[in-house]
Amino acid sequence: MTSSSSPAATSRRPLFKKILFAFAIALLLLAIAATAFLFRPMASPVGKAAVNDKPVDVLVIGGGIMGVTLATYLQEMEPDWRIDIYERMDKVAQESSNGWNNAGTGHSGFAELNYTPENADGTIATEKAVDIAEQFEISRQFWSHEVKQGRLSRPSDFINPTPHMSFVWGDDNISYLHKRRDALVKNPLFYGMQYSQDSSQIRRWAPLVMEGRDPKQKVAATFMPLGTDVNFGVITTQLTNALTRNPNFNLQLGYEVRGLHQNADKTWNVTVHDLKKNSDTVVKAKFVFIGAGGASLKLLQMSGIPESKNYAGFPVGGQFLAFEGPAATRRHNVKVYGKAEAGSPPMSVPHLDARKLDGKSVTLFGPFALQSTKFLKHGSSLDLFASIYKNNVSGMMKVGAENLDLVRYLAEQATLTDAQRQAELVKYYPNAKRGDWKLITAGQRVQVIKRDPKKGTVLQFGTEIVTDKDASIAALLGASPGASTSPAIMLDVMRRAFPQQMASSWKPKVAAMVPSYGQKLNASPELTNRIRRMTSQTLGLPYVEVPTTLTGVAREAGPNPTIKRNLNQEQQAL
Repeated sequence: MTSSSSPAATSRRPLFKKILFAFAIALLLLAIAATAFLFRPMASPVGKAAVNDKPVDVLVIGGGIMGVTLATYLQEMEPDWRIDIYERMDKVAQESSNGWNNAGTGHSGFAELNYTPENADGTIATEKAVDIAEQFEISRQFWSHEVKQGRLSRPSDFINPTPHMSFVWGDDNISYLHKRRDALVKNPLFYGMQYSQDSSQIRRWAPLVMEGRDPKQKVAATFMPLGTDVNFGVITTQLTNALTRNPNFNLQLGYEVRGLHQNADKTWNVTVHDLKKNSDTVVKAKFVFIGAGGASLKLLQMSGIPESKNYAGFPVGGQFLAFEGPAATRRHNVKVYGKAEAGSPPMSVPHLDARKLDGKSVTLFGPFALQSTKFLKHGSSLDLFASIYKNNVSGMMKVGAENLDLVRYLAEQATLTDAQRQAELVKYYPNAKRGDWKLITAGQRVQVIKRDPKKGTVLQFGTEIVTDKDASIAALLGASPGASTSPAIMLDVMRRAFPQQMASSWKPKVAAMVPSYGQKLNASPELTNRIRRMTSQTLGLPYVEVPTTLTGVAREAGPNPTIKRNLNQEQQAL
């Protein structure tokens, strides 16, 4: 007996074949579109002719702390140079440099535990913490010079004494913190750091951290009286105002750079778009600095220089819980850094920060990661996709596969409820109530994905300077410690872009701005004391005298190291 298909089944076959064929065509078109997208040109096409025959000496893209710091240096080196800054917002310092968009920590390695990892043999690696502390000392010198020059006004407007603490619990973490402190105080830059496992002592340092805590919980803390809170937005704004006093400086707000094309003579034609008038202008420049925060990657790619093909970006946003009531702000004058949970990335290190913002005291807790494809807080959700090209897509996929813990962490953070944020908060502020805080969104960060010749493509935390072989363009990528070390980073940009001047005519001028230039403070207690004494007096910060006999053997700073009082009466408790 033979079987035959039913008429209905027979009629469905052509329909199924049509659907299958349409699906195959759709996949093919998608593959063609993806290929065309990945293989599209990175560099800007040749645009209109420049409006200026004589190129500007320096064109800075981005009105943040980095670009403004570079412009400040260069204006003092060469006051006759024409320097232009183009910023897409209607004010400077509206992205990551804004006080509400970062933690405001004067990063100096005092409290950040991720800067001092524990080695396999149980010792503590202190090199990164010392390097960051050295860089922050350059910041203090630069800002002190600007105060003396009248470019920065009253120091308390932008920097305030705010002790830095590390706080941990659990036997393993307590052991680590003790070893960390013993390793760090061998260094002149870290002399004066105190350590305690005494709950009553820690409560005197940070009452909000201890009140309401289980008295049976084992805790430990380090306390460094030399820590600071910095408002980088105020610094950026004041330095910009000072720059405008020179007629050779030009600030253009509301302009977005949409094209970068290098000319045969190594100058650059920069296409800037007036966002209000919806019109383009092309400006010729001898040197271009890209300091546009998260947008720097896309602009670097736009330049088309070969070095740009080695980079991609991984955007991460941040949120904080903000306390503005006196119950928190009047009783918390420290920055308390904890230890990231096992498996969490360095960016997740929790901290309870005392801040000075908009002329008032604020306490912030965080950060909580915010999943986003934007490269700027005020950017586009298409930013990430627009940065993907044939040369970096495989590396991005490799980094994603190798950092599944980070991907998982971000996915978990995206689903957090207020109750879960509160649960994290009470680990550091046990008596905090849900109604005491509001959730705020901070700035956007873009972590560097870099093609390393030895390691392959890696996800890199920190900052990265990229220049072309002609030293005609430079870009700053990455994030923390970022703004805290901006004067040191910009000196590095100047060394790469203007090596001859930095080795000759500019050298004494730089030394006048940064007296320790070319030297390491940590190698000399005498130099540490001289430089810190000067900057502490100018900036109104506390000062700890380092014994000149400190020779690399761990010393107890004692419960009361010698602290020279500053003029801010509110800080006399130090």
